[in-house]
Amino acid sequence: MKAFLTSLSALMLVGLIIATIIYQQSNQTTLMMDTDETDHSEGGNPHENGNITDSLITDQVVDHAIDNEKLFITYNKGENWIRVPIERDPLFAGDYNGRKDELIPQSYILTKERTVFLHPKGEKDVAITYSLNKGESWNTSIIVDNYGVIRFRKIAFLNDDFGYAILSGNRTMSQEYSSVHLTFDGGKSWKKTSRPNISRLIADGGFVDERTGFLSYGTINPQEPQLYVTKDAGQTWKQAKVYVPDTYTLHFVIAETPEKNGNELTMLVRQGPNGDYKGGNVKGKFKSMDGGETWEFVSEVDPVETE
Repeated sequence: MKAFLTSLSALMLVGLIIATIIYQQSNQTTLMMDTDETDHSEGGNPHENGNITDSLITDQVVDHAIDNEKLFITYNKGENWIRVPIERDPLFAGDYNGRKDELIPQSYILTKERTVFLHPKGEKDVAITYSLNKGESWNTSIIVDNYGVIRFRKIAFLNDDFGYAILSGNRTMSQEYSSVHLTFDGGKSWKKTSRPNISRLIADGGFVDERTGFLSYGTINPQEPQLYVTKDAGQTWKQAKVYVPDTYTLHFVIAETPEKNGNELTMLVRQGPNGDYKGGNVKGKFKSMDGGETWEFVSEVDPVETE
């Protein structure tokens, strides 16, 4: 009888050990499965094509979309979406109260050759995050540090090397600080130029070549175009003369960035925020034959022609 009880106890002990081992293995397998799922959802694939981007639709070959506070881009009409390594909020940070389901106009470049996003970085820096290989890899470079609260922001490249960024910030009522920054190495480094001694709100600006650039001021109740031109890559600036016919005085008051057409420069001048001439959308077309120092009126431009 004693031998039987001893054998029974041994069998029970062996069974308990086996059950414990099976339980531990089962629990470990469940834990590994949970860990794998967490890693996949958080790490993600930059070329996401799963549930996250299933709802993104576009008819543009190259386009962007903001979904669930994340920025995505596509280079093949939405067949694949690539997540950009920038959170949504920095793209709209600063003195901006517009919609946040589309990027701020002029604050980005999106082509097959170059993708660039201008944005505040950290507390006071302004930077660009860019890719030259359709989102396979990304770089970030600081345009300017310790800038303050940014309002106006514009980024553009004229070729593989030369680009410009025009910024403004620290607005108080109708006054603010503005600046021009140039790159000659594709955006890796930036150099701040001089600027006109003007504190009015900047309306637009840009360069037509590596030396000739423009800054347009006045967005609140402007009375006439206030345009400045540089012909030495921002070392010096002078106010351009825009000859607006009497018929259009107080109508065409805000100069837009000129365009270069051969030896001639052309520029549109739009109406102010309270403009009501022919519905408020008609613009004036001007031309310059001296590099942007003087401008002569050419014609009215219907809003459909400017789109």
